[in-house]
Amino acid sequence: MDEATGGRCLTSAGAITPGAVTPPMTVVALLSVAPVKAGSMAADVADAVAALDDFDVTYETNPMGTVIEAEDVGVLFDACEAAHRAVEGDRVSTVLKIDDKRASDASAAAKVEAVEAALGRPARGDADQ
Repeated sequence: MDEATGGRCLTSAGAITPGAVTPPMTVVALLSVAPVKAGSMAADVADAVAALDDFDVTYETNPMGTVIEAEDVGVLFDACEAAHRAVEGDRVSTVLKIDDKRASDASAAAKVEAVEAALGRPARGDADQ
């Protein structure tokens, strides 16, 4: 584990580093938390993401939500609850999708690497191509 990042193997941009040494993770989730309101939600989403730092999880935020990995589904649920509660407002919308791989410890990065190997290239495109 990388002590400088509290066990998280993240790049300086906050992305999970493919191929980095990480502890076995078996639970992967996509979490989206946002207040129901007009205007920018960036500060609210930042509060939700910051709440994850109190838990033994790795995460990567993207435009559609935050991918979270944990060794235990209970830790994952606790982290997601904290992220939900961190967003203030009269109404908060939270969507959680979980892949609890009980017979495998493949990480989210390993899943991406497998897709990229099948594609023979990085799994991203450029709209200008």
